[in-house]
Formats: sequence, structure tokens, C-alpha cells
Amino acid sequence: MRCVIARFPFELTKAGVLESMKGVTPEPVTGESVIIGRRQYPVKQVGQVITRQDRRDFSAGEVVRAMTRLGFTCRTAPTAAPAPALTLSPLQRASAMLGTNVA
Repeated sequence: MRCVIARFPFELTKAGVLESMKGVTPEPVTGESVIIGRRQYPVKQVGQVITRQDRRDFSAGEVVRAMTRLGFTCRTAPTAAPAPALTLSPLQRASAMLGTNVA
């Protein structure tokens, strides 16, 4: 499959990506990731290995699109759960709005 990453055309195949990533130890995943074989790799690491380019030269979105088209499973960065709201009584909420502290 022909795809463009960082303004350069690449002919990628699923077998070629599997071969390129063979023996590569996955780095810790902090953002978007690609599952190749049984391992989960950061998208930028995969892009660097298959294109032999610096990670700053391409976006994660370019690699995600290419890997998705090849049939790999891509995952987005986990979103932070919202902080649990403190449950205040009506009296405590009114006191907080007035700037006084009622325990």
C-alpha cells in the first residue's frame, strides 16, 4: 500500500511492518499506540522504525492512518478521568460562595 508520511511516499505492507518491528522492544506507551503482533508500541516509535526518519518529522496521525489502513489496531491516548466532584451540603456550598468556612 502506498502512503505518504512526512511528505515522503512509502510502499508499506503488513508483512513488511511485522518484519521491521520484529525484535524491537516497545517503549512505554504514553499516547497513541499501535498493536503489532502481541505487543503495543507507541505510534511515534513505529513510525521511526518503518520510515527511518526522526520522530519530529511526522505526526502521530499520519502513522495511525497508515497502520489502520494496513489492518493494525490503533488506540488513542487514554483521557484523564474528571476529578470527582466534592459533595457539599447546601449550607457548605452557600458558605463557600460567600467566602466563609463552615465545617
